Amino acid sequence: MTTIKMVVFDMAGTTVNEHNVVYKTLCKAIHTNGVAVDLETVLEHGAGKEKFQAIEDILRVLDATEVDAEVIFEDFKVQLEEAYEQLEVTPVDGIEAVLEELKDRGIKVVLNTGYNSEVANDLLEKLSWEEGKHYDALVTADDVVKGRPHPDMILKAMDMLEVKNPQNVLKAGDSIIDIEEGKNANCGVTVGVLSGAQTRAQLETVNPDHILDSLASLFRII
Repeated sequence: MTTIKMVVFDMAGTTVNEHNVVYKTLCKAIHTNGVAVDLETVLEHGAGKEKFQAIEDILRVLDATEVDAEVIFEDFKVQLEEAYEQLEVTPVDGIEAVLEELKDRGIKVVLNTGYNSEVANDLLEKLSWEEGKHYDALVTADDVVKGRPHPDMILKAMDMLEVKNPQNVLKAGDSIIDIEEGKNANCGVTVGVLSGAQTRAQLETVNPDHILDSLASLFRII
């Protein structure tokens, strides 16, 4: 059995329940800039990605590359800030007990996300989660040149926490791109969760080692 020394957890939909507000807002920003799109398409092609990259990829899928992705991105940031002012954010059921157990076992916990640093820290503040208590490191899209599915965020976290072998790392997330990120980093274990953006059928297309209803059942596999 693989010895896990570090876990890397996605945030929205994996550890944080924010009711898909980011993707709903992304959908709204694209739509208000003249491009017809539904939430299903946004989740399928944007979930887990750095959000400017998500917009570009969604526009490409919709054959709307003539639309200025930068304008949509700026609108999205303004709308998201407004949405977050009223948003109630909660931990995914059972995740805080999992984080505590990981700490007791001496396993390092990393949160990583396609959000920028400001959004990620806003979420953590709403949860009252503290570095050193609930998690050991946060790596956001702002911290690397190449976002998911490139492995850079995981590799940076390994360097920060002095974990040498990616085979000792477990990566978990609710989207295809999370699993691809873990595989590209050569993580020993990749886990898809059904608590967020994408379905079992979608996650199965990239063959994670495990698919769980949520991280609450993580200790069934480690």
